[in-house]
Amino acid sequence: MANTPHGGVLKDLIARDLPNLDALLAEAATLPSIKLNERQVCDLELLLNGGFSPLEGFLTKQEYDAVLDNLRLPNGLLWSIPITLDVADHHIKSANIQPGSRITLRNSQDDAPLAILTVKDLYQPDKKREAIAVFGADDQAHPAVHYLHNVAHNTYIGGSLDAISLPVHYDFVEQRYTPSELRAYFKKLNWTRVVAFQTRNPMHRAHRELTVRAARARQCNVLIHPVVGQTKPGDIDHFTRVRVYKAILPKYPQGMAALSLLPLAMRMGGPREALWHAIIRKNYGCTHFIIGRDHAGPGKNSGGQDFYGPYDAQHLVAKYKDELDIEVVPFQMVAYVPDTDEYIPADEVPEGVRTLNISGTELRRRLRTGAPIPDWFTYPEVQKILRSSHPPRSKQGFTVFLTGYWNSGAAQIAQALQMSLNQDGQRPTTLLLGETIRHELSSELGFSKKDRDLNISRIAFVAAQVTQCGGAVIAAPIAPYEQARNEARRTIERVGGFFLVHVATTLEEAMKRDRTGTYEKAKRGEIKGFTGVDDPYETPANPDLRVDPAKWSVNQIVHEIVLVLEKEGYIGER
Repeated sequence: MANTPHGGVLKDLIARDLPNLDALLAEAATLPSIKLNERQVCDLELLLNGGFSPLEGFLTKQEYDAVLDNLRLPNGLLWSIPITLDVADHHIKSANIQPGSRITLRNSQDDAPLAILTVKDLYQPDKKREAIAVFGADDQAHPAVHYLHNVAHNTYIGGSLDAISLPVHYDFVEQRYTPSELRAYFKKLNWTRVVAFQTRNPMHRAHRELTVRAARARQCNVLIHPVVGQTKPGDIDHFTRVRVYKAILPKYPQGMAALSLLPLAMRMGGPREALWHAIIRKNYGCTHFIIGRDHAGPGKNSGGQDFYGPYDAQHLVAKYKDELDIEVVPFQMVAYVPDTDEYIPADEVPEGVRTLNISGTELRRRLRTGAPIPDWFTYPEVQKILRSSHPPRSKQGFTVFLTGYWNSGAAQIAQALQMSLNQDGQRPTTLLLGETIRHELSSELGFSKKDRDLNISRIAFVAAQVTQCGGAVIAAPIAPYEQARNEARRTIERVGGFFLVHVATTLEEAMKRDRTGTYEKAKRGEIKGFTGVDDPYETPANPDLRVDPAKWSVNQIVHEIVLVLEKEGYIGER
């Protein structure tokens, strides 16, 4: 029999409100709407399907304060993470949202109505207090604290929900079980004891071993229950991860394990998040839950220290184990012993026995460079999936971003570099010259700082799309502002390599080379907002390469850029 939901009753709002669906749809079409972002959609889905039982809506001020101060709802039930709905003040004003209002909540991806919210109250949170209470520090190195201060709006709306529909998913639909569906699945298979394994990373042989050991020790079946909503920035995408989970499932003994995807937006909240995860798995019917070392930890704070201790999460959950009614299974580290070709618990390895391990950093290095990954570490099927999604750098895309004054020679360098890379034929090369982009993509823009930044943002977007597909991009705008260049780097480095090349031609030399009289027109005021004349150029502080066409030929500069690309593994075979 599946575990009892948190609070005693599964709050499946979709099933509860199904008899009123037609009336709710008709009403939703007449109400003001709020379009939810990705995190809010994840929260709403788990509110509607019962994953967040006993909640039936977004927290009111009273509930919010109780969760922050006591890790409890006002009725005394444990609840550790505030589930809030933040809304922009201008939207509240334009829609005249106030207590008693009814609002349609829509999915921003397809505009579909998902629920109607009956507003109970509106309140302004103390975000510093929330950060310290929930995440332990008001430090924006923590991704959830950064979200709180830079993405979340300043007003929260609390209220109850009438359910219309869950968000529509188009990927891995067969693995997306709601709590009610998963409970029915357990019942069909006669699974009465189920240990859930939370993960946001690919699984390897060690993960299979530790979950099997946990299941055998407690006479359980295994539920692989990975998060496929929002996870930690920089994590491997869920498409790749789910393909890995599906590949590893047949490696379990027949009938021992199942896979179900959890549409959760993680907060990386360490101890409080571990407690939250245990409650969620209880709602999905699990009787046991594996909590790992530094569970849901976000990494280092702004001082270079871990946000949480390695066992803080396990200690907090153990404190409330009698109330949780789900048995917590500590994550047992295992080590590979090559002499016997087996994994055994790390604390059972005899003294002097040699063990092997590959860290996450080392695995990423091997994927990046194409170095071999041994079969003792992962399965061949998993390695194939990871290499397909994360090819070595010689197969990845990159962008070379040249910046300098107008007439600095950047355009000539970019064209020569394109010819050199095309000659190699290793990957298609796209050239994005500043004047070409101005004519084709940004013809309506002027030369204010706002327009210049938007132009660079567009170039970065196009470059990222090509880079993501394994192509090479050479961009050569003026790009006078450091912040815009840094934003371009962040955009492109999410999907491939980025190399900033400062073409350090002096302003005097650029003017001297100008045979068109453009600089003279700018100096006479005939051209406004001209970089170097009446608009500044911010010299890059830390370019990947700084070149001076007054001292080096174009051929020499191209050669230097190629050497940098080769050093980083993006061109040539190793």
